[in-house]
Amino acid sequence: MIKNNDRQLLVLPDRDAAEEIAEELSARWPDLGDVEVVRDSLAGEDDAEDAQWIVVVEAPEDDGWTPRLLTELDRLVAEQDGWREQD
Repeated sequence: MIKNNDRQLLVLPDRDAAEEIAEELSARWPDLGDVEVVRDSLAGEDDAEDAQWIVVVEAPEDDGWTPRLLTELDRLVAEQDGWREQD
């Protein structure tokens, strides 16, 4: 069950994909909370290419996460070979 105030983590394979998703989210849903792009190194990996990029998305202030919005997040990240996790 998704709580209305949970953050969503959109995990993507590279920085370009993460930045593209972050820009699209901000443009399409301006009522989303903060959208932040962060680099997450895989545990035990020293190679910079073994990093994932994460778009951290705060819940919309008005309605929180709706099933429709979560479905759209899933669709966007799947197009970039990524996935969504709940924080």
